[in-house]
Amino acid sequence: MASIEKRQQNNQTIYRVKVRLKGFASQTASFERLGDAKKWAMETEASIRKGQYFKNEVASNYTAAEAIDRFIENVLPLKPKMAYNQRAQLKWWRREIGQYDLINVTPAVISQCKDKLTKGLTPQGNIRTLSTANRYLAALSHVFTYCYQEWGWVNENPFAKVSRFKEPRGRVRFLSDEERNALLQSCKLSQTKELYPIVVLALSTGARKNELLSLKWGNVDLERKVIRLEETKNDERRKIPLRGHALELLTAQAARCPINRQDLLLFPRKRDPSKPMHIRGAFIYALQRAKITDFTFHDLRHCAASYLAMNGASLAEIAEVLGHKTLSMVKRYAHLSDAHTGKVVEAMNNKMFAGTTGIPKL
Repeated sequence: MASIEKRQQNNQTIYRVKVRLKGFASQTASFERLGDAKKWAMETEASIRKGQYFKNEVASNYTAAEAIDRFIENVLPLKPKMAYNQRAQLKWWRREIGQYDLINVTPAVISQCKDKLTKGLTPQGNIRTLSTANRYLAALSHVFTYCYQEWGWVNENPFAKVSRFKEPRGRVRFLSDEERNALLQSCKLSQTKELYPIVVLALSTGARKNELLSLKWGNVDLERKVIRLEETKNDERRKIPLRGHALELLTAQAARCPINRQDLLLFPRKRDPSKPMHIRGAFIYALQRAKITDFTFHDLRHCAASYLAMNGASLAEIAEVLGHKTLSMVKRYAHLSDAHTGKVVEAMNNKMFAGTTGIPKL
């Protein structure tokens, strides 16, 4: 029950409120107005009955900076694939709202930061895209998920009430036949001799750069013509067919390697063979020499998917090769397989209505 006591303090009327419920510690507060005192008493009593009051009290004991620091120290090391990007993103949040108590990190505060995200610059000096801004929001939301579910520091995740930016549809930039030939020729001329087989593998398998660079010979089965990817973005193993020129290149490369090569990287660093090599600079220079613009290494993955679509592969088949769990990510290639879809429908109709001719009179 709540009790309100009227007091005189320094020639001023003060209303002292005490809320006492059986099984809970008493809570007190003072107000200058009776209406505020009654409101606080009702809200506090209701929160205690719902089990929320003391959780909010805990949220007042920790700052956003403390939550972020604990997450970076204890959680990120368990998630090495996201650690590099999320650490930088969380440090941005720490600078912006680190001084706030967790209870004061409200949806309104987060929304104000959303506006700053889209106006700020990346470390490379570019304006953040909506997709990048969403990654920042997801990073801090992840921290609050731990605060809520694991640590008991907050009563809810404020991001549940914050909308994300609507991201543009994923781009589809693939090389024309002329561009592809020019790039491959440029890669052959590169001083980084491994660049050519890496690019050929990317084009023929659709594998990501990190997936290719982390490949060990134990992942390559030349007899069965398959690559087993152990380290993937979604933490699921997958197999990729190895055919044609890519198979020829790896077969020739394997012949030059030691017999006991299972634990060796396909593309190791010269000074430290235990680590994968760097190819970013060599690839950029190859693009410049081939006079190809608006293109990244990741676009080679789009090339592989686009070529599959244009050669009759279904969206499900493309998703399986690329390692996507759903078809949503590969729908961007649907328009490239329209011709194939038309042939499938035509074949179905020819079989279904074989021998049926003429148009009935209406």
